[in-house]
Amino acid sequence: MLELRGAPALSTFRHAKLLAQLRVSVPEIEALHAEYVHFADLERELDATELSLLERLLDYGPAQQDSDVEGLALLVVPRIGTQSPWSSKATDIAHNCGLTQINRLERGILYRIKVRGTLKEAHFDAIVAGLHDRMTETVLRDSSDAATLFAHHEPAPLGQVDVLEGGRSALEVANRELGLALAEDEIDYLVEAFVELGRNPSDVELMMFAQANSEHCRHKIFNADWVIDGEAQSHSLFKMIKNTFEASPDGILSAYSDNAAVIKGSEARRFFATPLTGRDGERASYGGEVEPIHILTKVETHNHPTAIAPHPGAATGAGGEIRDEGATGIGGKPKAGLTGFTVSNLRIPEFVQPWEAFDYGKPERIVNALEIMLEGPIGGAAFNNEFGRPNLTGYFRTYEQDALGASGIERRGYHKPIMIAGGYGNIREQHVAKGEIPVGGKLIVMGGPAMLIGLGGGAASSMASGSSSFDLDFASVQRDNPEIERRAQEVIDRCWALGDDNPICFIHDVGAGGLSNALPELVKDGDRGGLFSLREVPNAEPGMSPLEIWCNEAQERYVLAVAPADLETFDALCRRERCPYAVVGEATAEHHLAVVDGHFDTRPVDLPMSVLFGKPPKMQREFERAPLELPGVMLDNLDLREALDRVLRLPTVASKSFLITIGDRSITGQVARDQMVGPWQVPVADVAVTTASFDTHAGEAMAMGERSPVALIDPAASARLAVAESITNLAAAPIAQLGDIKMSANWMSAADHEGENQALYDAVHAVGMELCPALGIAVPVGKDSMSMRTAWEQDGEQKAVTSPLTLAITGFAPVTDAMKTLTPQIRLDQDESDLLLIDLGAGKNRLGGSALAQVYGQVGNDCPDLDDAEDLKAFFSVIQGLNADGRLLAYHDRSDGGLIVTLLEMAFAGRAGLEIKLDWLIDEAAEAVDALFSEELGAVIQVSREHTEEVLAQFAAAGIETCGVIARPRYDDQIRVTLFEEPLLETTRQLTQRTWSETSYRLQALRDNPECAKNEFDNLLDTRDPGLSASPTFEVDEDISAPFVNSARPRAAILREQGVNGHLEMAWAFDKAGFEAVDVHMSDLLEGRVGLDEFKGLAACGGFSYGDVLGAGGGWAKSVLFNPRAREQFADFFARDDSFALGVCNGCQMLSQLKELIPGAENWPRFVRNESEQFEARVAMVQVEKTPSILLAGMEGSRLPIAVAHGEGRAEFRDSAHLRSMQGSGQVALRYIDNHGQCTTRYPANPNGSPSGITGLTTPDGRVTIMMPHPERVVRAVTNSWRPAEWSQDGAWLRLFRNARVWLG
Repeated sequence: MLELRGAPALSTFRHAKLLAQLRVSVPEIEALHAEYVHFADLERELDATELSLLERLLDYGPAQQDSDVEGLALLVVPRIGTQSPWSSKATDIAHNCGLTQINRLERGILYRIKVRGTLKEAHFDAIVAGLHDRMTETVLRDSSDAATLFAHHEPAPLGQVDVLEGGRSALEVANRELGLALAEDEIDYLVEAFVELGRNPSDVELMMFAQANSEHCRHKIFNADWVIDGEAQSHSLFKMIKNTFEASPDGILSAYSDNAAVIKGSEARRFFATPLTGRDGERASYGGEVEPIHILTKVETHNHPTAIAPHPGAATGAGGEIRDEGATGIGGKPKAGLTGFTVSNLRIPEFVQPWEAFDYGKPERIVNALEIMLEGPIGGAAFNNEFGRPNLTGYFRTYEQDALGASGIERRGYHKPIMIAGGYGNIREQHVAKGEIPVGGKLIVMGGPAMLIGLGGGAASSMASGSSSFDLDFASVQRDNPEIERRAQEVIDRCWALGDDNPICFIHDVGAGGLSNALPELVKDGDRGGLFSLREVPNAEPGMSPLEIWCNEAQERYVLAVAPADLETFDALCRRERCPYAVVGEATAEHHLAVVDGHFDTRPVDLPMSVLFGKPPKMQREFERAPLELPGVMLDNLDLREALDRVLRLPTVASKSFLITIGDRSITGQVARDQMVGPWQVPVADVAVTTASFDTHAGEAMAMGERSPVALIDPAASARLAVAESITNLAAAPIAQLGDIKMSANWMSAADHEGENQALYDAVHAVGMELCPALGIAVPVGKDSMSMRTAWEQDGEQKAVTSPLTLAITGFAPVTDAMKTLTPQIRLDQDESDLLLIDLGAGKNRLGGSALAQVYGQVGNDCPDLDDAEDLKAFFSVIQGLNADGRLLAYHDRSDGGLIVTLLEMAFAGRAGLEIKLDWLIDEAAEAVDALFSEELGAVIQVSREHTEEVLAQFAAAGIETCGVIARPRYDDQIRVTLFEEPLLETTRQLTQRTWSETSYRLQALRDNPECAKNEFDNLLDTRDPGLSASPTFEVDEDISAPFVNSARPRAAILREQGVNGHLEMAWAFDKAGFEAVDVHMSDLLEGRVGLDEFKGLAACGGFSYGDVLGAGGGWAKSVLFNPRAREQFADFFARDDSFALGVCNGCQMLSQLKELIPGAENWPRFVRNESEQFEARVAMVQVEKTPSILLAGMEGSRLPIAVAHGEGRAEFRDSAHLRSMQGSGQVALRYIDNHGQCTTRYPANPNGSPSGITGLTTPDGRVTIMMPHPERVVRAVTNSWRPAEWSQDGAWLRLFRNARVWLG
């Protein structure tokens, strides 16, 4: 094993933060130093040249620093027995640079800690605990111990359970020890089955049965028979959900039978590259035909893993849901995501709120709510970012308080959190249904290798948190590697692009239970049996037992069936994408499952399929109805201002900015509406919208609804509100008819807790049998999580926290015109306008279950409800009609926080003041609290005053009587609430927006660089901030490339490396500007399939090449510099005088490191970690400088908004002289400016802290231009998060691509 020093592992602020955290438990710590250490497992010793190459490869990040810190040395490495994602990607890079004698690279952090006096054992334990995540890391005392990372153990043997001798009790012991979570009748069934087979079961067979039949996989509660008050019910819960589809089947192409549902989409030109299948004469040109672009939808939960290890738990939650979409039909393409969290009270240090004052405690091995919300969202965002899927909506609720339940006062909350991951994608019409698996069909595992992680996750997540053992929780933690999932998706994309020649005949993702669940399901659903070879499974740890190989939940894997005749094509696609796969078995005609282990010459599995799937999980649930007498909300003599401050700070209501800017929202170049609204980018959008493709404004929308606290009063009302809220959110998008909306229902319940059976049944009945059929809306997809309770013992006392019944609804719909999506931004450019309240609560203003009740520690007994489904249908229809007629200037639905929050959020988005008059709503001041804070259904719309009467008449004609003018916008900052001219509340927009933003700021400051967080929060003090603007120095709509439209289309290489994800929109931008865009993978260049001499232009695209493991773009650049063939091709390309290149984001980072090959680029800086130490996704303002750049010709002096999405975009210069020389060189092409037009280094206008705002550079001859922002994502007007009203087709940045075409002539 070779050991090599690396860069410092902590930035200045992270170092200070860790030191402070450690000193809390060990005050004697004086100093701390942390640096990366690399370990190489070698086939043979490296010679001097090879060693020098490896040292250059591992030179990334800040410069090495010598440390004088002496004392305790601790090495933190990935958990022994696992391979980190860093390792697999760094090893790939080494191999691509010719270092094939390296078996594996791995990385750890060496900490040196100086302590006063002698170190006590308790102190040592505290330091160790503070330095690592026990779920994913190991701490070693000596770096020589790191050799254990590479230890190869002999395979562990197969286990058996002696049922023939030991009978039922032998299986009971195995059930406990293996954590199988088998029910009593399942134990009986298995004993009987194996006695009949005349042999003992292997541990593999038992674990496989437990996973396949777990609540997590079989949904026993949703399939159970119900008996209520002694009377059998006709429908199971699942049948009630299916009833929505039977009542309203229109527009649904696939429901309940696949990894995701499929609904009808629109027709447009589907744009993609021709796949390279290894045949002669192929070229991977981009293009496409007009065809139906159908929509696939899925929403998952990943609650248990997120409670144990929030970052990997949420990351693999997002990754698993993405795989569901890719594995729909015979190959889908994920497109847009959502993430949601519900947790207990945050109790932010130095910011604990009055309703959070009491600390109830938690079990030791689950993480507290604050830690979940600091780490979990980063996990979910990071996976989406790296995979290349925009995260466009979600929700965040905190709830924990004492409430009266069926068994008296109890603690309600979310110690077992909800982590929701969902989204939608697109699929071709001929691929919606699964194909047929031929006998002899090759059964394949594609993606990452097997690893000893995530064992028994399906069974573990089916237990109440706290009832499984620590070791089982530990084993069920997963590890995420989005870059390899991206590679697998690229293979799926190539397969579906082949149309009728798609080699996939069947596909499933690998989720709970690992291969033990996925492969049997694959052959069962394909009506076949299977013969599998255990040792063919790609495996990173040869020491695993057969049980561990077959049942581990290593992520980023798919199982698929390919006909023998198509295997060669499939192999060519995988090799090109460098996506690992293995043929692990063959389909058989007989419905029998056999797994052969060649190493031990055993059969770990040898079962008729009927034994594995034959136990129909028939459960019976019963309850007697019990009424609950609850106290009402008691809020006499409430101070309105204090009430408002409390509600605005409640995380459910407060700004979600800290959750949003960490997630890429512009990737794909098809995002028409993200969360951030208006020139000041305020996170208040109701709905997420994308376009179906690049040549259309038709597309897709999604929005969520959930109202769990109301379930403590009336579970059915809570469910109706969730459905209705997703509809009032979706109403902001232009949707042809209400029935076009389809829903995912995610049900969370502590099913075995007293009173919860009744709550669950009533809620499902309300949705499935009543409301959705009445609305004509189907629920074709969903998920249930039935163990939402945490129980533990603390100081001899039994404690428990039980979640309220929770229904999270996500509505999906095709959209007719994304340009017509409404936002909450109050428009002040209209002369006279009114804000109208459309109240679907008929003036009842019920406060039960509201944010207001929660912040005063109450629940209440009278809650909002959808009293009549016809009202909602009428509301939706009128809003759609008014939008189509151009009558609506702004729209925002009423939900958490009530009317006052709806109005304030609209004011924040438009930087407007408000004159709010309650005159027609209430009669006396005492009712103001109810009117302002009740969370009845409804919306506020802004209309020109000339149309107010006409609009109110339309609602009245539709039967909605409770509507009227509730407010008028003011041009100053004042917010006034009056009743018959008497002031009830006077404040300002700035003050309330600061209060609303503070919770997000506090969380951001704890998580990221606190200095940056404070800068952003303090920006709200600038009341003169003009917001985003656009001042191009050219005509945006002028097509300067038009003269060349009939001449030859020059070729542009759209270059990508494994992990790059921004190539499609880049290709379209070049295609639109008159180029033939060609898909070029680095493997094409390295293997000689394609040469750069065939191209005039080269675009290095954005993404996460190699997961950015050797510095952003570093691995990609080094695979060019250290590979003779690639180096020569790039050097020749840049040396020509008829070629040009563009590098964007990851491509910018990569080209900046190729500067030794690019004439005139030798002084370019490199790009390092953002100052905020966070991935930054924002709309930034840039100024185009005067340079020779051919791509920016004629754009000098323009000030334009542009999409930004990166974690490492800060230009780093050697010293101030280097910076000065660049400033004077005429090579600085783009700079960040603030909203006042000044060049800036201040966050977040400058999202990464680059000196002098530098974010784009060019060469002295102008042929090579690099930039961190993303012009290709905003070449259409519709995909600008904010745009000037006059932009209707082209965006300003299309000019850059047209310039390229004009330059070539």
